[in-house]
Amino acid sequence: MARIVVGEGGEAQAPETAPTTVIKRGPGRPQLRYERTISLVEDLISERSLQPGDLLPPGHEIARLANVSLISVRRALDELERSGRVVRHQGVGTFVGQPRIVAEPSRVGDLLATLGRGPGGEALTTELLSLDRGRPDPAVQRALDLADGELVWHIVRLRRIGGRARVLERSAMPQRLIADIDEAVLRAGGSLYGFLAERYGISASHEEQYLHVGTPTAEERRLLELHGHQPVVRLRGASVTPDGVPFDCFEQVYPASDFVFYISGAAHGELLAASESMAWGVSPVARGRSAS
Repeated sequence: MARIVVGEGGEAQAPETAPTTVIKRGPGRPQLRYERTISLVEDLISERSLQPGDLLPPGHEIARLANVSLISVRRALDELERSGRVVRHQGVGTFVGQPRIVAEPSRVGDLLATLGRGPGGEALTTELLSLDRGRPDPAVQRALDLADGELVWHIVRLRRIGGRARVLERSAMPQRLIADIDEAVLRAGGSLYGFLAERYGISASHEEQYLHVGTPTAEERRLLELHGHQPVVRLRGASVTPDGVPFDCFEQVYPASDFVFYISGAAHGELLAASESMAWGVSPVARGRSAS
């Protein structure tokens, strides 16, 4: 009669043949089966010089090589997928993932300051998608402390790292503070915050932010070239001058599988309170910087 044992995660599984060598994981603890499987997959990627996008062996082959059950393989691949090391497509297979980019959204400044360069030193480039003036949604109006009827500049840009679309960024800025925006600077990929500092003496002393993981809109899925059911990280924030005047209400949308976020800093104010469930956008009333 076969003996049933409880595997990782509390699931019942058939006993596996014990390896001839017990691999230790930390002081005094044997390596768990799924951990052994993770190590084996990492070794396969290294020894076979697999690159991002390359196909890994099927699950049953990994189970044979690691001398574990498919339950342990699934647990290992779950962990590797959460870290971005692999990407699984149902019915197709498991592929080597792209290295994740470390973003530091709590750093004051525009997106260029928080990302710098991607893994391997790929350059970050910017495409201006639109520059309009419009009426902000109530949540944006409140965050920017605007009176009824005040208009904002609405700037939409797509950021690419290594040629791949990685971040969709929208900014709303009060026309009362910023009379005009040099479209040529933005089309050339210049820094918006650098332009504001030079032209208007506006700079950020701190930001308020929150982020959550959710489903992309159809437009976000198209622009970020997302496939299947890939989620996004949606970061909303407001930048504030040293005098306490909010001047930028922004939203950044990241493919969740491409980034990890490092956040550190002190809390300031309540500009973004209760805005997560509210519309966060601008209704255009004029196209481009020349509209009256």
